[in-house]
Formats: sequence, structure tokens, C-alpha cells
Amino acid sequence: MRAVPAFLRGVVAVGALVALAGCAGPSGALRSGAATEPALQSMTQDGVTVSVAVLTAAQARERFGADLDAHGVQAAWIRVRNASPRGLWFIRNLLDPDFYSADEVASISEAEVPHGEREALRQRLRDESIRVFMQPAAITEGHLFLPKLEGGRYLDLRLQGDAWDEAQAAGTAPARPRELRFGFAVAMPDGEFDFEQLHPARIYAGRETPEVDAAGLRRALEALPCCTSDRGGSNPGDPLNVVLVGEAAEVMHALTRGGWSFTHRITAHTVGREIAAALSGSAYAVAPVSSLYAFDRSHDVALQRARRSIAQRSHMRLWLAPFLFEGRHVWVGQVSRDIGVKLTTKSPTLTTHVIDPEVDATREYLLHSLMARNLVERFGFVKGSAAAPREAPRRNLTDDPYFSDGLRLVVVLAQEAVAPGAARNLMWERSAAPIAEGQSPAAQRNVRPIGAAAE
Repeated sequence: MRAVPAFLRGVVAVGALVALAGCAGPSGALRSGAATEPALQSMTQDGVTVSVAVLTAAQARERFGADLDAHGVQAAWIRVRNASPRGLWFIRNLLDPDFYSADEVASISEAEVPHGEREALRQRLRDESIRVFMQPAAITEGHLFLPKLEGGRYLDLRLQGDAWDEAQAAGTAPARPRELRFGFAVAMPDGEFDFEQLHPARIYAGRETPEVDAAGLRRALEALPCCTSDRGGSNPGDPLNVVLVGEAAEVMHALTRGGWSFTHRITAHTVGREIAAALSGSAYAVAPVSSLYAFDRSHDVALQRARRSIAQRSHMRLWLAPFLFEGRHVWVGQVSRDIGVKLTTKSPTLTTHVIDPEVDATREYLLHSLMARNLVERFGFVKGSAAAPREAPRRNLTDDPYFSDGLRLVVVLAQEAVAPGAARNLMWERSAAPIAEGQSPAAQRNVRPIGAAAE
């Protein structure tokens, strides 16, 4: 596995590299070496310690003797040290409802294995699968086979107490949480992701980055340019409509947990993949985004939420701002939804995405996706973005129209879980209702007072 940038160490939480004892490789005992020793993350709750790792393609191939990566399968290794007195059930489909069974993995990969070794492969995959019941006072470990994701994934691992915990049912044991939940954001670099080149400490090295209070943050954000621009800064692009407060690891963890993926940089290889995906209509969940500029540079990191094809995704570019809020970094960004692909001479790749003109709806989508995961401590809206009514939309660098109320969403990320109803509103500006701002007066027929004749 490639080296992980310093800012992601808090996300990846690289611990000691531990060989997975007892895992039989294709030629017998597991061999030592970096290829077979994935970096682990661990977390402990209520006497239960969970450790996880996602195997690279090379690690999985060495371990199982088949190229799982070529078939769109990733192996997650899970170890549960259950020092509690109760049994626990691993709810696999809550981690990923599309997980593969061992026999399914064997079926789709057996063609590359000699006929006489296929049954051994099938049995090895069965034997190395994680069990669903974790016995008390025991260590249970094994693999769960998942659909392949690139760049990173969030593992939401849930263990539920055994309903037949007789001691607890009889009242002779202290009450414990019914469900234990362990969340891990795992980065999987491959050398082409933009996050691999992100080093926040270097961006403003040698420059003062003042700390502002709430009022100062509001003034600073309102004073920023409305929009991104081209490299020369003379032509405005998509609006700067989102602000996230949190350290880099916190931002990446929150967005990964909220379903966002890292993106590839623009290279000959990734552009080729993007064109192939556009021609075939297939997905490319970590496709690069074009370069837009703010703070005199291209974006520092980009993320996206992929959909069914490369033409459909939500994407976000982020720039580190030159000031701090409550000792934490401030990230200013642009978020929008892609709804198509078009050819254009205004892009170095000759192709670009067409954005949904209702950019505020995607801004709200980001807020709601973070709230749904209990990741928002405070939120609000400030002036300063690009205001444009539906009747007179603005246009970005590739001539796509968009309209907006001209506000920027501000999210202070929670350092501990906050229920959606407990997230505090900064009460700075009131945003327009995104759908309503794109509708014509005729849509008012869908909103009428109770008791009206048409009720």
C-alpha cells in the first residue's frame, strides 16, 4: 500500500502492521511482507474491540489465489475481540447490502483457477469468511467480500446484542447498549488521487493564518469572491457556495461517511477512463473533475457522490482558506450536480459535465447528507455567492446556466455525534427553498391553504 499523506493519518489511523494469523494463502501458510500485511484501524466500546482493514488487489490475490479486483470484489478483513459476557451478531447487510457470499466470489473468479483447484478455492473463501455470531470472551476474525470501491470507503460495522443474554434478561447483569456501532473511514490510495498530494501545512507555509470568531468568520466569508474562475482569474465559473469547518481528517472522514468518494487527478490514464465511461454510459465513481480556480490556485481536493453513470454525479471542489475558526481549518468550496456530458473546446479534455442549474438543491443535499450521519454541530448561510434568478441565470465557464439565492452554506463539523434536531442554526441568513426558486407561478397550485375549495 502506498504511503498515506500526513493529513489522512487521523482517518486511516495506521497502527502496527499485523500479519493476519491463521489465513491460509494459495500456497499454504501466509507469507510475511508488506503485500500481506494491511494497515489496521481499531476501536473499542463496552469491552468490544473491532479492527478492520481493506485488502489491496495484490494482498487479496496473494491471500486467495484469485484476482478478486478484476471481478469488482474487495475483501475487508474484520477482527472482533469480544471481551464482554454476551454474544453479538454482526449485521452484514447494514455494512453493505450488496456484499458477496464466499460461494458467489468463487463462482465469478473460478475461471482463472485450474479446474482441479476450484473446489479448494471455494473452501478457502468459505473458511476465511467472517462469522456472523461473535461468541463472548472470544476473538472472531475473517473476511467480508464487498463490491469494489476506489479511493476509500466508510465501514459502518454494527454488532447487536444476543437476545438470549439470560443474565441481562434476568436483571443480574448491568444494562448495556443493545447495538454497538463502529465506524471506520478507510483510504485506499493508488497514486492517482488528488488527496495523495494534499498537504495542508504547506499551502500557507510562511504566511500568517489568523483566527477569527463567529462574527469575523461571517465577514471573511462574505468578502470572498462569488465564484471560481479560470486560471487567469478573468472569467467567473461555478459559484463558491459551501464552507466546511474542520481539520482535513475530519472533513475527509465526514464526507466519506456521508457517501462521498475521493477523485482521481487529471492524467492521460484517468482521462482515458473517463472518455471510455462516457462512451459506454458506465460509472466511474472516482472520475477526475476539471480544474477551477480560487485563492490563486486549483482546488486542493475534490470529492463526488457517483450515480449510475459518469454523466450523473454530485461533485465538490474544496480550497483551504487562509484563516482559522475556533482553532480549526476552514474549507471553501463549490458543489453542484452533474446531469449530463457534452463535448466542448473550453475543456482541455474536450469533454465536460453539464450541471443541474438548480445549484442550491445540491448545496442542501450536502447539508442533509451530513446531518443524516449526525455530523453537523452548527450550520448557517452567509451572503457572498453568486445570486441569479431563474429568469436571468448566470453561466459557468462551459456556458451552463444556473440560478441561486446567492448564499453560502456553512457547516461546522461535529467532533462528536449530534442528532439532526440538535444541530444549531447560526441564524445568519435565511436560504430560499431550492425547489421553489426554480418554479414558475403556475406551481403555486400545488400549495394551497387548508379548507380551500380544491382541497
